[in-house]
Amino acid sequence: MGELYADIIVDISHEKLDKTFQYRVPERLWEKLETGMCVTIPFGIGNKLIQGYVIAIGNTCKFDPSRTKDIQGIVQGGVSVEDKMIALAGWIRKNYGSTMIQALKTVLPAKQSVKKLEHRTLVRNMGKEEIISLLGESQRKKQVAKERLLRELAEQEAIPYEWVTGKLGVSAQTVKSLEKAGAVRVVSSSSYRNPVKGATYGNQERPKTNRLSEDQQRIVTEVMKDFKEGQPDTYLIHGITGSGKTEVYMQLIEEMIGLGKQAIVLIPEIALTYQTLLRFYRRFGDRVSVMNSTLSPGEKYDQCERAKHGEIDVIIGPRSALFTPFPNLGIIVMDEEHESSYKSESSPKYHARETAMEVARLHGASVVLGSATPSLEAYFRAETGEYKLFVLKERLTGGTLPTVYTVDLRQELKEGNRSIFSRKLQELMEDRLKKKEQTILFLNRRGYAGFISCRSCGHVMKCPHCDVSLSEHKGGRLICHYCGYSEPKPGVCPKCGSRYISGFRAGTQQIEDKLKEMYPGVRTLRMDADTTRTKESYEQILSSFSDGEADVLIGTQMIVKGHDFPRVTLVGVLAADLSLSAGDYRSGERTFQLLTQAVGRAGRGTLPGEAVIQTYQPEHYAVTYAAAQDYEGFYKEEILYREMMGYPPAAHMVAVQILAKTENGGAKLAERLAEQARRCIREQEQPCPGNYSSESGGGFLQLIGPAPASVAKVNDVFRFVFYIKCQDYDKLVKIKDMLEEKTQEWQPSGEVVQFDFDPMNTM
Repeated sequence: MGELYADIIVDISHEKLDKTFQYRVPERLWEKLETGMCVTIPFGIGNKLIQGYVIAIGNTCKFDPSRTKDIQGIVQGGVSVEDKMIALAGWIRKNYGSTMIQALKTVLPAKQSVKKLEHRTLVRNMGKEEIISLLGESQRKKQVAKERLLRELAEQEAIPYEWVTGKLGVSAQTVKSLEKAGAVRVVSSSSYRNPVKGATYGNQERPKTNRLSEDQQRIVTEVMKDFKEGQPDTYLIHGITGSGKTEVYMQLIEEMIGLGKQAIVLIPEIALTYQTLLRFYRRFGDRVSVMNSTLSPGEKYDQCERAKHGEIDVIIGPRSALFTPFPNLGIIVMDEEHESSYKSESSPKYHARETAMEVARLHGASVVLGSATPSLEAYFRAETGEYKLFVLKERLTGGTLPTVYTVDLRQELKEGNRSIFSRKLQELMEDRLKKKEQTILFLNRRGYAGFISCRSCGHVMKCPHCDVSLSEHKGGRLICHYCGYSEPKPGVCPKCGSRYISGFRAGTQQIEDKLKEMYPGVRTLRMDADTTRTKESYEQILSSFSDGEADVLIGTQMIVKGHDFPRVTLVGVLAADLSLSAGDYRSGERTFQLLTQAVGRAGRGTLPGEAVIQTYQPEHYAVTYAAAQDYEGFYKEEILYREMMGYPPAAHMVAVQILAKTENGGAKLAERLAEQARRCIREQEQPCPGNYSSESGGGFLQLIGPAPASVAKVNDVFRFVFYIKCQDYDKLVKIKDMLEEKTQEWQPSGEVVQFDFDPMNTM
């Protein structure tokens, strides 16, 4: 076997992760040592014994073997949070493809060179009479600032230091003079940053209730029974919109906390943080915190430290919250589990669902997935018994699902209606405005307009750095939504000189303008990527709408995901089939989910709801099943297509992506890697004639491509891709390992290779 060597890190902080040290693995540890283990190693000139973590094991020595020291031993005892995080990084690297450093930086919190928050308080050291005496002296000497401070000290014994220097306008020098005189002392204390503390919430208080329906209680009982018996599992709650999935989550978490355990609650987008946090905060108080990209680096790091030290029991956030270092994790809840944002789009391209199951395995925790429209992957696994399935079919309020009207926009156009709004939607909006009820208008687009083109020659204004069209925004700017490039809208076509250039206008802002034109005085709020750029913008918009400060909320996908507004009785879907046009095998599933989630926002309170789906394809099965709120019907039809075509979840697929500075370099590397993959397929199975595919008991293997990606260039980087499909995930992992080895061996210059297993978006 030769020698074994281990790469070891001695400090698991982001700035030190790239610095690894190599040690020889003594023969007595060959069968015992694994990636992620904590070991004792001699370090430095004096060979002082310190602890480090193994991040890779191999047969190659990178340095002089005669000067390479031996690992002394494996650290015994309980597995620490850090051990579990290193092991998780190793699992992510193996199953999703990346470097170990990339995986470590994904799972470990970025250690910040920031101190804890320091709180200083000015405390009175003398009696009130003595302070008044000093006050008289200051008045005589006309020491105005000192006089202001002494007046306050005469009234209260302690004053926050920032208030002294801020509101009172007293200098630090003046404070020091009073310290010298023995009149005051400055007391310092420190604490972690808490992004929840001091937050303001909406005034729509709801009575706290722990009463669950019979179906809800059955879920809680079974999950807790399995956990207490030492058999935690993965559970899928398929509950219609408004069926009370969140109540089930909270009851499970309360029982876990009672057992001394902690909980992670995953939500798909930051936009959902406000309402989710509000509900959990009312239930669990300041033992709840958040983790998302709007927090400062110091706040993020402090939440990890608070979790480690037991200061919080529940963390809420998007997929990155999964890596909160809880020492006693009991449950991971993944709400709206079908959302594509749970899949990372940067390397390593992990999916939060499978990663949550691995985190739970390391901790002995339960995983609860919830959705009104489960992903085909989750429902397929529930159908095959891998997950336990629960169904909630009734709304918590006792109300029914909204009445849905499907409007054929082709017919509307034939009958002379050229408005963005169908006649049915206009009729229902007028009714809601009279009744002072609220409406949500959903459009799967952003910006003031879509692409800009010449009506004479058909030329489309494109980004010079990316293979995409520019979008028109208010103010006459054309903007690329990939790289941010912008330019003024031209007066004439740059290709033929025609003045007939305009945009396809279907943006949220244009809809808002049209709405105000039709209904003067209507109060609107808009929520899209352009109105939610600041840290507090999500909360401000949602809080305002929740408080009844607007009649209509207009927005893109973020407004239809998990929000609960009791006064919303009408939802209008303005472009139902835009997502059907995507060149993606998931387009039908995405459209069904979006439409079902959108109409489910209506009638969630005691008032009945209605929804209007405007579409050019009313006969499409995704539209008809969404209008009927029939998930099972949609699943049966969609899974047949997936099985016929060998797409997930019926089979697995890996996209091998090549990013290159030159088109020629990228094309050559893509073909070279694809040929290696073909050889690997031929070695594993006897291929079918005429195709790079094969079948056996382990499932078929098929290679598609390589070809330029659907967006062939982004930010001056050329993109190529090929796909490999197989029912056996492990076979794809082996092919990925081989391609990684070949890439390292060839050391391409200017090209990067990435792997995306069961991709959510085709390239």
